[in-house]
Amino acid sequence: MHNADFQLDPQLAKDCFEVCDLPLSKILLMNDSQYPWFIQVPRVNQVSEIIDLNEAQQNQLWYESRILSESIKQQFKPFKMNLAALGNMVSQLHIHHIARFQNDVAWPKPIWGVSTATPYAIEESSKLINAMSTMLGDKLC
Repeated sequence: MHNADFQLDPQLAKDCFEVCDLPLSKILLMNDSQYPWFIQVPRVNQVSEIIDLNEAQQNQLWYESRILSESIKQQFKPFKMNLAALGNMVSQLHIHHIARFQNDVAWPKPIWGVSTATPYAIEESSKLINAMSTMLGDKLC
């Protein structure tokens, strides 16, 4: 379902940890411990908009987005889930899945531009990546 020659945008690679690969999408964890913030990137080159995907890819994208969002809700119990496909800074199609809480640093505003990222401790990111990778694998296998 994806392109074997897929290249992740260098900015996403720099800012994120890889969590796992789903049938269509690569799942990333943003290296900002202020929010449980995951990014879904369809492994299809030269795509910047959801409408650029074919119908089967769009259906798979939304299916994987639902599974990712459900997993985030189950793991973190957020007050609200924020989903966004902006692409203003990184044009490669990617969808932000962000767990929001009424006591997070940006609440109720959008998270962008509110504060500098607080990187995860290595142990914390590894634990979170393993938990989410297992949860997603269990739901998609």
